[in-house]
Amino acid sequence: MKPSTVLAFASLPLGNVEVATDTMGLTAMLTPYLLVIVSTTPIAQTQHKSARPKEVASHSAMTGCLAWFPSVKLKVADPVTGNQMSKVKLVYCWSNVLTVLDVDEIPSEDKDKPPSLKFRARSRWKCEEPIVAVQWLSRSVLTVLTISQRLIVLEDRSMRMTEAFDLIYKHIYHVDLFSKQLHTLVEQLDEDDTTMHGVVADAFYMSFKAYKGRLFLLGFNDVSIGALSNWADRLIALMENGDYLGAIQLATSYYTGDANKLTVGLPEDQASRHSMVLDKLMEIMSASLKYAFGQRKKPNSSVDEGQLRELAETCFVGCRQVGDIDFLFDEMYEWYEDGGAEGIFLESLEPYVLDKTISAVPPTVMKALVSHFVSKGWESRLEELICHMDTATLDLDQVTVLCKRHSLYDALIYVWNQALADYITPLLDLLALLVPLMQNGEYTGSGNPNEDEAGVNAYKIFTYLSYVLTGRVYPTGEPIPEPLAQKAKAELYWFLFSGKSITWPKGSSRRFLTKPTQSQEPSFPYLRMILKFAAPDFLSTLNEAFEDPFLNDSPERQMVGSPDRDLPEEQIFGLTVDRQYIVSILMEIMNPSDFPLADTIYLDMFIARNLPKYPQYLLFTGSTLTKVLTGLCNYPGTDLFEDAQLSSEYLLSVYQPPDIADLIPLFKQAGFYRILKRIYRSDKQYGKLVQAYFEDPDDRDAIFDCVKSFLDGSANLTKRQIQDVHSVIKEHSEDFVDLDPKRAALTIANHAPELHRFILDSVSGQPELQYGYLKTILEPEDDPTPEKALDNDLVEHYLRLMCKFNPSHVSDYVGQVQSANLKLENLLPTMEETGVIDAAVVLMAKEGQVVEAMGRLTKHLETLESALHGLLTEAQDDGDISDRQEAAGDLMEALQKYTLVGIWLCKGQTKTIRDGSGSRRRQKSPNQDNLGPDESLWLELIDATVQITKQISSDLQMYQEQQPPTTNGDTEHYGAYDLLDTDKLLASLRSLVQNTFTALLTSTSTPPASGPARSPAVVGSNFSFLRVLRAFLTRAAASSPNLADLRAVLSSIFAAYAYEESILRLSNRLLERSLFVNVKQAVELRQRGWRPKGSTCEACGRRVWGPGVAGNVFEAWEEKRTEMEKRKLQRNALLSPGGSEGRGKGSGLGSPIEEEYEGKGKGRDLSPRIDFEQEQREAAAANGCEIHGRALSPMGPNLTVGSGDLSVVGVSGRMSPRPGGAPLLGPLVVLACRHIYHQRCLEELQTRQGMMTRGGDRHGKEAEYRCPIDG
Repeated sequence: MKPSTVLAFASLPLGNVEVATDTMGLTAMLTPYLLVIVSTTPIAQTQHKSARPKEVASHSAMTGCLAWFPSVKLKVADPVTGNQMSKVKLVYCWSNVLTVLDVDEIPSEDKDKPPSLKFRARSRWKCEEPIVAVQWLSRSVLTVLTISQRLIVLEDRSMRMTEAFDLIYKHIYHVDLFSKQLHTLVEQLDEDDTTMHGVVADAFYMSFKAYKGRLFLLGFNDVSIGALSNWADRLIALMENGDYLGAIQLATSYYTGDANKLTVGLPEDQASRHSMVLDKLMEIMSASLKYAFGQRKKPNSSVDEGQLRELAETCFVGCRQVGDIDFLFDEMYEWYEDGGAEGIFLESLEPYVLDKTISAVPPTVMKALVSHFVSKGWESRLEELICHMDTATLDLDQVTVLCKRHSLYDALIYVWNQALADYITPLLDLLALLVPLMQNGEYTGSGNPNEDEAGVNAYKIFTYLSYVLTGRVYPTGEPIPEPLAQKAKAELYWFLFSGKSITWPKGSSRRFLTKPTQSQEPSFPYLRMILKFAAPDFLSTLNEAFEDPFLNDSPERQMVGSPDRDLPEEQIFGLTVDRQYIVSILMEIMNPSDFPLADTIYLDMFIARNLPKYPQYLLFTGSTLTKVLTGLCNYPGTDLFEDAQLSSEYLLSVYQPPDIADLIPLFKQAGFYRILKRIYRSDKQYGKLVQAYFEDPDDRDAIFDCVKSFLDGSANLTKRQIQDVHSVIKEHSEDFVDLDPKRAALTIANHAPELHRFILDSVSGQPELQYGYLKTILEPEDDPTPEKALDNDLVEHYLRLMCKFNPSHVSDYVGQVQSANLKLENLLPTMEETGVIDAAVVLMAKEGQVVEAMGRLTKHLETLESALHGLLTEAQDDGDISDRQEAAGDLMEALQKYTLVGIWLCKGQTKTIRDGSGSRRRQKSPNQDNLGPDESLWLELIDATVQITKQISSDLQMYQEQQPPTTNGDTEHYGAYDLLDTDKLLASLRSLVQNTFTALLTSTSTPPASGPARSPAVVGSNFSFLRVLRAFLTRAAASSPNLADLRAVLSSIFAAYAYEESILRLSNRLLERSLFVNVKQAVELRQRGWRPKGSTCEACGRRVWGPGVAGNVFEAWEEKRTEMEKRKLQRNALLSPGGSEGRGKGSGLGSPIEEEYEGKGKGRDLSPRIDFEQEQREAAAANGCEIHGRALSPMGPNLTVGSGDLSVVGVSGRMSPRPGGAPLLGPLVVLACRHIYHQRCLEELQTRQGMMTRGGDRHGKEAEYRCPIDG
């Protein structure tokens, strides 16, 4: 058993109210593993058990403590449960995990029986270190003592740590009481057992107690008694310390309940807490204001504006929380006003007005607010403030005067609208700003700042009209109540469209005139003034207003003339205004004689866009709409082009002009190509449609899809229409290709290939476009093979262009293209001019001009040699050439490249000669001196490369000799880039001859044939290399009598031989190693075999191997070994040097062996077969199988199996009769599942079950078996 002890023990004390648990004598005990709660009366009974929580950290200090709190009567009902009595609670701790347990009483149905108890773990808290003692300071406050003597105060339900104190200096008394009992538990610590602890803490429970809100600490030398300070004491302490801001903030948090209210003695009930804290908070704020401004009056005051701002913000927060806004304006504002800091107060007020916490401001404060913000230049902020206030509390006279004085028109409009529901007066105020600016009825801007400011404010007319006519409050955007919104809209429409000047307010004699200096007002004066001021903005406003349902035919509008409704004039007129009336008035006023084109275009766009949206409300004649279209085509500036075209499209969606042909020139002049395309498409004028795509600068890329859709057959165009499309493409062929050569080529190639030549001729002055065009059709990306059906002239032209734009690709393309009809005389000059000699050689070779091709190649090699010679000579004379190494490297790469081209040419000719007919083969003796055509080519190439090597080698040697001496590997007078890398150049140079001879050797040498006799041509080719070499040496000896000149060349030839030999030897060695590894693995797998599961046959049950097997197995095994040794000796004799002679002379070793030996496997049985084994084979053959494998004894464990899980090979045992007529030993079969059978038994089972696979034969294919047990 694990050692244990009681870490904590406590009985439930009595509370101030009688409950059932008082009579049960509840006692809690805490052990290292369990919490046990028992009742002692009337009998001892376990009420609850709880194991240690899993959250306890493994191998931490073992501690345990607990404390009860009885049920008590509450002054205020519990805010969570609503009960008047609290529940019995138990707090217990294991190590650093604290748990609060509630005890609920469940009444029993039998009154004589005590109630049952329900224990529920309600809260849990983890400390940073083990807890050694815990006590209830009050019903809702816990005090915890940790192992490091820290005192922590917790609130019960929230488990929030409110206070923490370090009591290490108190030297709290503690003693080791548990380590002796738990000695083995700690000493025999198992690191893998996470339930154990590493150390047992001392006992602190006798040194820490709580009683009636006081704490008692027992130290080694003294006893301490203390209590937590309450909320009032803490506030007073802050005030005495001069931290009045902190005191206000703390009192506010006490009021809202954000602070640790339970810890400081505040009730949880909100009403009770508010009544306790409110007076104290207001008292603190008053005292703080008095103290701050009293200190400010002193000469050396420490209270600055920053502290006053913090005090104001803190008091605002406090007053908002307690809901006492009057304190701010009745007392607080006076302090700031008297102290000359009212600006701080007003700025602190701003955010609370904006979030509508404060919506009413006294007139005196409002006047000061306006003055302060205007003086700071914050007019926009001031307007926003006024627009967020409750207008019912404002002094309207004061506010309107202040707003007009300081040009706060947003605020002025808001006050008129919200306070008086007057929507006409603000409009008159704004129009009054325009009267001085409208000279002779035309608006002209001026340089006067005051007039410019008036114009800016006048622009608010349009925003105001937009808000009100769509039912929104200006400028906040909130919705206007529906009845008021109807009234406001009707009044504004009456004001604008009544056609006369009005007297406002109603009943007054004040008539608002737009031209006060003239005797007569024009019709619709206010509408004319607004349109003259900014017609586009007003029409944009009306565009929004048209979307409002007020202008629809609603039932309310139909009842306007009803006698039941007594409405003023403006309401009646406004309710009769509709969209048709508005547009008619606008068309009448905005005529070309009174308004410029820059204004009338906006009216045309307005009509064109609204007619499709409201066709049931707007009606126009055809001539009117045609006039609108004409006006849209005559837009005044390019900035209006897109809007005009879009408006025309809107209008044409609902209106089809009868004289559309007359409008097409206007559309072309205006550049409305989207409209033109639509017209041409509907009229099936496909040629003009393609023309429109070419002329449209914004959508030219769509021409390819357009042409494709017309010419792919899906559009069912007539021949005439197709010709029209072709004509347009020809007319704009240069633009067509210039847009995208690739897409143009694909489009024409797929749908109009007959236009290729015309299009290419049209861009003859732009060869890069021709090249891109031809590349797409001749070398498409999705099909790398060249196009074969095109005209050869196009291919030749493409090759000439490729020589200029992509010369490195010419030879590859020439090798792919069909060159039967290509004209060499047209291509060769361009190829030679551009230096694409490799392509010229390839092309000439394909035409059969092999000798001429070699001549051109050697001539080009000589040119490269001369260039390299000149470079080296120039480098000797002038040491300042910085790019000589790069140039020399490029020339050397070119030499190597064209040498490879020559090798390719020679190989091709050699193959052609070798593959030719017999009559064309060389019939002369190999000893003849005459060379064949292919050999002559090889000789010419070798001679050219040798001459280049000799010449350049001497140049390099001379260059090295003329270089200045060096010190420590560094040049003295030349930079690193001024010296050529002669070693690298020399190695590259020698590779020319080496590669050439290597190619000659490999192309003229033929591997020995294993089939029929080789032809004379093939035999003769083996001597080609020697003839070419002899001819080369003869020519070299004639041109260079000094044998030393040939030394480097001969060394290169011999190096080629040595290189080929090394490669062959290395390849043979790698092949042999790989073969050996594979064969070795196969032999090991073959020899390992499978070990059977049992020693008896799964079919008949007789033992087949191992101890107790029937039959003379050991003798059979010895006989088998003797025969194997004998066969081994015979095989060695046959393979010995004298073996062939012995067989030839009729040696006795041969005949019996040779007659019996079958197959090629080295595991085949060479011993003579007896009749019984032959019978077995015949029986197996009759079933379609044949037994193969090694002849092993049935006793041996090395059983051979076939490949795969279902295919195995039986083991042939030596057949010998048993004494007394016992059954003969037979072959065994082991399957992949390791079941073992007699072969006869397995075949009989499979024959009966139809599972036999007949696949055996005499040539090594093994019979396949399937296990009857595992399938």
